Amino acid sequence: MASSYGADDDVFVLSGPHGTVRGRGVGRTFDDVTAARAALASGSVRAITGAIPFDPSDPAALVAPISLPAEPAPLAPSSPVRRRATSMIARPDPRTHRDRVIGAIKRIADGELDKVVLARAVDIVVEPAVDVPELLAALAGGNSDRNAFAVDVGAVFGDDSWLLGASPEMLLRRRGRVVTCRPYAGSAPRSADPTVDRAAARALAASHKDQSEHRFVVDYLRDRLAPLCSDLDVPSTPEVHPTGEVWHLATPIRATLRDPSITALDLASALSPTPAVCGTPTDAAAQLIREIEEPRGLYGGAVGWCDASGDGQWMVTIRCLHLGADRRSLRTWAGGGIVAQSDPQDELDETTAKLATVLRALGIDHA
Repeated sequence: MASSYGADDDVFVLSGPHGTVRGRGVGRTFDDVTAARAALASGSVRAITGAIPFDPSDPAALVAPISLPAEPAPLAPSSPVRRRATSMIARPDPRTHRDRVIGAIKRIADGELDKVVLARAVDIVVEPAVDVPELLAALAGGNSDRNAFAVDVGAVFGDDSWLLGASPEMLLRRRGRVVTCRPYAGSAPRSADPTVDRAAARALAASHKDQSEHRFVVDYLRDRLAPLCSDLDVPSTPEVHPTGEVWHLATPIRATLRDPSITALDLASALSPTPAVCGTPTDAAAQLIREIEEPRGLYGGAVGWCDASGDGQWMVTIRCLHLGADRRSLRTWAGGGIVAQSDPQDELDETTAKLATVLRALGIDHA
């Protein structure tokens, strides 16, 4: 499979405020995270790039690239190419998603779990066909941090498909022994009216429901990092952070690794999926998601890179799409955290707001 890729072909791109990292060429491929971690630890590969699935039993899409060049600047943005959707099918339909939320709230009230993140997908066929670099630049242009990623998952799966997105949520960044995380949970749609938009941000900051949802994620990361790290700095109050379409609650976390041999890929495997895309307790939430949702695949997992020194960065795989080989067929997803205080219609509206990130980058009028 690697023989069809040249040494200068991009099979991975991750852009953000820290710059742009590219994985070029294909040395080896891995559909198993454990095998990729072992290859990196043994020194048989110099880097790993790609995507980890939401469900650990599903295949990963990881590549050991031939080179891993980094640029100090994020991707240059571009305006979306105008497209039309010739087909758009919600999976499930909005009414079914609301019913799933109602059922989840009942199970939370019954004490089965504290939070679950329920997602819905939309299958879309577009005209004209998508050019991967063009869409990547449009995704970068949709947010002030220039966050965008592209993963040639076809290099592993053999189907010429790509995973692209503009995730705002950093799962982790490792530089030497310093680990930083920036979890997002709790959100509110933005408005074109500045007064309404500011009011939405203030309401989010004051929302007991959203603060509770966010705290589950922060507590989870603290508990997972504590055995591995010292000097764990976790602010008690989250920030309110904007993306192009949504206000989010976010908490910057910083810690120091006790064992410098623990890599960014090791940490991504240990932390993903977080309650921001799964729920809490993790096992109960993941089981409920398996029961009522269609398989997520790579959505809700992690996308990123790790080099031979163990440094790297991984983003939570949200605000994304899986683009088919025909470059016209795609699937995109959006989810929201369900807690006891959730309102089913509000949760549906939240997913609609989040879907706008991908639809706008595709140049599709968002209905």
